[in-house]
Amino acid sequence: MKSIQKTTLTMLVFFMMTSSLIYATPSTIIWIPSVDFQGYKSFHLGIDNYAYDFKSGKPGSGTAFPTDLGLTVGVLPDSIVQAEIGFDYMTPQHSPFLLNAKVGFPEGALTDWSPAIAVGGFGFGFLKNFTDYNIAYGMVSRTFPILGRLEVGYFSGNKKLLVDLSTGKADNSGVLLSWDRMIPEISDNLWLAVDYQGTKSSFGALSYGIAWSFSKNVSVIFARDVFNADIPSTFTMQLDINI
Repeated sequence: MKSIQKTTLTMLVFFMMTSSLIYATPSTIIWIPSVDFQGYKSFHLGIDNYAYDFKSGKPGSGTAFPTDLGLTVGVLPDSIVQAEIGFDYMTPQHSPFLLNAKVGFPEGALTDWSPAIAVGGFGFGFLKNFTDYNIAYGMVSRTFPILGRLEVGYFSGNKKLLVDLSTGKADNSGVLLSWDRMIPEISDNLWLAVDYQGTKSSFGALSYGIAWSFSKNVSVIFARDVFNADIPSTFTMQLDINI
């Protein structure tokens, strides 16, 4: 019994001491945005590659899922109110640049038990009704000892582009949900996550995967995206580098 109590106490201390560090690398979970922020003047480079899993989707599709090259920077020195801005370069894609930004409060910034809060947007493209997805969202999250971190939010975007792919009708608003946790029982470098974005548009998906940190500045995610619409799921590898 003493051994179990000691192990539990060690894990509680680990999560309380490292919650602001272990979730600091990604500005997304796997597919959806997160409440994480880049530090002031800190740059985050992300390279997200996708490969179709034709076994669970329609065979014969010749459409390639674009590679996402992203750069994000923290823009506020305040330790309470945080903000970041960035862009994504989707290749190959016509009019490939998309903008993103968010502002919010880290966990515990307002009170000892206040959740993390983020309000932002992504997919702000420059080609009308083609890349201007204009997705705005709000999220809150809380880290729990042993369990890990839970996030819940809501998003809404351009109803001309976010449509139910089976009916063509607008399906541009839905929930954002996620769970993620470091796995120190196996390795301090290992991280697990599951996230979900609602709607049957091209953005709606359930994603799950693992990440490995090679250092505090470099990590890679291996995951699978299962879309809510009747399109092939994908395997993704995402390289994240902080500068």
